Amino acid sequence: MTELTGKIALVTGGSRGLGREIALAFARAGADVVVSSRRREACEEVAGEIEQLGRRALVYPCHVGRWDELDGLVDAAYAHFGRVDVLVNNAGKSPTYPSLSEVTESLFDSVIALNLKGAFRLATLVGSRMADGDGGSIINVSSTLALRPEPSALPYAAAKAGLNAATLALAQAFAPSVRVNAIIPGGFATDISHHWDDATRHELSTRTALGRVGEPHEITGAALYLAGDAASYTTGALLTVDGGIR
Repeated sequence: MTELTGKIALVTGGSRGLGREIALAFARAGADVVVSSRRREACEEVAGEIEQLGRRALVYPCHVGRWDELDGLVDAAYAHFGRVDVLVNNAGKSPTYPSLSEVTESLFDSVIALNLKGAFRLATLVGSRMADGDGGSIINVSSTLALRPEPSALPYAAAKAGLNAATLALAQAFAPSVRVNAIIPGGFATDISHHWDDATRHELSTRTALGRVGEPHEITGAALYLAGDAASYTTGALLTVDGGIR
């Protein structure tokens, strides 16, 4: 039910963290993958791993927060593979700032652009083609901060809350042949965790029912479910994968 043999997946932010894990999991399940992020070299590393698994990979460097770059990404994916069956809007960022009053307009705009605007634009471009073709699955990667916002990440939380709202509306817009869902991760030990001190890691762990943060590979079950036939009756869902935040 999670087999993706013959499917084509496009994963943004696919060169590291949760995006990399999802791209590799899709390849292991039989999918060919378009890997996109800002750094070509990082994308090529993941593409090499995908090819070692016996699947095809296309590298397309792209800044998802820049509206005018997204048509090129979608056109390249369709020109190379002929279609996209699964879109994963994973690219995002959450920069730090000294205080709320010191959040600059450029910081705020860049967070909204990458986490919300770009995901919306890609979902509409790919979703329209999916709806005109054989359908597909769109998976937006949100955050538990969208449900439990904190002052230290307010622009990011607002952007992800908007992404949740977009998920629900897009599920209606592209039904019945295109399913649109969101994964809402909690704390995961990705690249960002390298900057956590012991106190931060302990605090994040004690807030979960499982008593720890997630390992990157633990996101893949949710992604495989939503991408495959097991989720044939699942759309407009916000699937929380957070270890049971209390």
